[in-house]
Amino acid sequence: MKLDVLNKMTEPLASTPVMPVLFLGHGSPMNAIEENEFVQGFRRIAQQIPKPNAILCISAHWETRGTFVTAMKNPPTIHDFGGFPQALFEVQYPAPGSPELAQETKGLVQKTIVGLDEQWGLDHG
Repeated sequence: MKLDVLNKMTEPLASTPVMPVLFLGHGSPMNAIEENEFVQGFRRIAQQIPKPNAILCISAHWETRGTFVTAMKNPPTIHDFGGFPQALFEVQYPAPGSPELAQETKGLVQKTIVGLDEQWGLDHG
């Protein structure tokens, strides 16, 4: 998707009274350490929407038997990739976790059993 298309999709979000729901695929992991049009587009979106109280991240990199919600106050950043510059492995995302919100999320899912995880952390993306 081109950034102008993404920008057109997000233009109406500023006037929406409810927090928007966005899917933001990170693309190349190198975007975490490079300055490019893709990264600049993310920054523009961040300026257009209000700061959320919480963010629900869904990761395809978490391989488990079953469905889990991260339930720790300070989840570490997981770097489960190889073949990239060392600078990428040094990127940390110290996002605070919320065990209370994890418990609430678990309770909202009705069609499957959901466990709480206190070990894995947040995917690098």
